[in-house]
Amino acid sequence: MKHSTSNFTLGILGGGQLGKMLLQVTSRLSIKTNILDPSDESPCKNMCSNFIVGNLMDFESVYNFGKECDLITFEIEHINVDALEKLENEGIKVHPSSSTLRIIQDKSRQKEFFVENKIPTSKFTYYSSLEGLNYAELKYPCVWKKTKFGYDGYGVKILNSKEDLNDLPDTQFIIEEMVPFKKELATTIARNESGDIEIFPVVEMMFNETSNQVEFVICPAQISSEINEKAKKIALKVSESFKQVGLMAVEMFLTKDDEILVNEVAPRPHNSAHYSIEGCVNSQFDQHINSILNLPLGCSKSNVYAIMANLVGDNGYHGEVLYDGVEDAMKIDNVKVHIYGKKQTKPNRKMGHITVLDTNLKEGLKKAQTVKKLIQIKSK
Repeated sequence: MKHSTSNFTLGILGGGQLGKMLLQVTSRLSIKTNILDPSDESPCKNMCSNFIVGNLMDFESVYNFGKECDLITFEIEHINVDALEKLENEGIKVHPSSSTLRIIQDKSRQKEFFVENKIPTSKFTYYSSLEGLNYAELKYPCVWKKTKFGYDGYGVKILNSKEDLNDLPDTQFIIEEMVPFKKELATTIARNESGDIEIFPVVEMMFNETSNQVEFVICPAQISSEINEKAKKIALKVSESFKQVGLMAVEMFLTKDDEILVNEVAPRPHNSAHYSIEGCVNSQFDQHINSILNLPLGCSKSNVYAIMANLVGDNGYHGEVLYDGVEDAMKIDNVKVHIYGKKQTKPNRKMGHITVLDTNLKEGLKKAQTVKKLIQIKSK
């Protein structure tokens, strides 16, 4: 393991919960790790070798940080790509690559990439502003998506009528055809520089109808073996098209006609695979580090049912966080609680997650729903 015994330095852009869980892997492998994050209260602050406060969208901040590292990765997409590209040109490795991130940062370019590479996806139209939108041509319902810098339901809105257009920001956007789907699926693929690939189980995502955030993730998805193989095949095609190194999460729709359409992808650890920490031999965080360092990937299979539930800030609470019910939740068998260490809460902000393992899916899901109600995230 030459990386842990040399002066090798891994740089991670972003110090949120995903960075924190990556650091739990780098710590185990004794890898020197630097973090750049805009918040002095980042969950990663006291866990890394060197913590630097800086704007991830600022060219100089990202470039100067990267010059002190041997390899750069990221846990968030909102990063200055020009700085990453310059670092690559100067011989510093960036995984996943700046070219991959440049495509994925822009939902319009991402959709065009799918079309160019014959990856099935929903129909869409790009608009540079609201002024160019022909209201008469819209077919409701449809989906409005901000092309850049959306996250956790922000920047996405279902349009059911013309009135839903009134409060939209005047920015670049796409309008997607609404897909009548039975389930929302996802999988995560790890690929190293040698071309070794590990694919995680296909999971099923259940969304909160109000916040449009993932509320529960069920592993494995309750689908037929044929659909499972079809979803994996399409996800692998996405990975190969990007020539990725690192992790790639692929979100998909299972249509009412049993077709698979790719919704979006993320070139980093992803909320849909948090279950893998307890549910798989190697978690998504293990596999991200393994793949970017070109280490053996090992196994990413799961032999039990795993249900992940997001813990988000309760409505009506803003400020310094206070957790209720964690001890009661920990009394329940086969439940693991993850608290991210964010000091400030607000409605629907991701503050942690829980994972339930069970040999019976219905019992596991019932337990996850109970625990989610037990844990309340308020403010002091």
